[in-house]
Amino acid sequence: MGSGAAHPSTRRRTVWVAAGVTAVLAGAAVGWGLLTAAVGADSVVPVAATGPPEADLRPVPTAEAAPASIGPPPDPEGTDDIAVLDTEGLSAAVTAQLEYAHAHWRERDSEQFGYIPNNDCVNFTSQTLFARGWEQDAEWWHDPGGNPYRSSSPWISSTNLMRYLQARPEQATALTDDQRELVKPGDVVQFDWDNSGDRDHTGVVTAVEPRDDGTVLIEYAGHTDHTWDRSVDWAITVLHPGADVYYWSIPG
Repeated sequence: MGSGAAHPSTRRRTVWVAAGVTAVLAGAAVGWGLLTAAVGADSVVPVAATGPPEADLRPVPTAEAAPASIGPPPDPEGTDDIAVLDTEGLSAAVTAQLEYAHAHWRERDSEQFGYIPNNDCVNFTSQTLFARGWEQDAEWWHDPGGNPYRSSSPWISSTNLMRYLQARPEQATALTDDQRELVKPGDVVQFDWDNSGDRDHTGVVTAVEPRDDGTVLIEYAGHTDHTWDRSVDWAITVLHPGADVYYWSIPG
């Protein structure tokens, strides 16, 4: 990780003060590690060329999710029970994107965009980019009827969103985890949980904080595992130890 000038960031912290909380979190982390071992990669479906299909209502295959009552252990770098938004210093476009993310990160339904149970991360990230001002095109679009299974694959698939952005360097610049000093709020973060080369999870960066030791803290929001200001480091060391993480730097 590199160091660099501080970017505007959105911040919030929750302090846990409770007897025995360490033991509870440790037990939850072990249980969640066993549950998440079965989670597979984001589905890859064909990219539509010209617009929404008229009759294909087949759902995108998804991995079985952990029961909602269990969930992942809380993130000590940023628990998700309090979500505070600070857009000071951000552009109007990024402000609109993060305001949308802040307003909808807990939702599990959308009349306009629909919701994909256990696999809604890219659908949600695409919505935030749309709120930012991105225009839909022949390959990246959502179903106007609100059926996400009929939206284009780059709109709802992490791997296909990666491929979509790879073909559009003017729209987003690929960054590795060694380039954290170039990441900023509103950028896209993608995870490869099993180091297979595809992308298994996608979110939107909510905070970037260079630290005195030269490291950079990055936090993100997302769906499927509904979260706000979750630490990237926590995701790749506790939730999925050893996972790879990548970013897409978006101008504006």
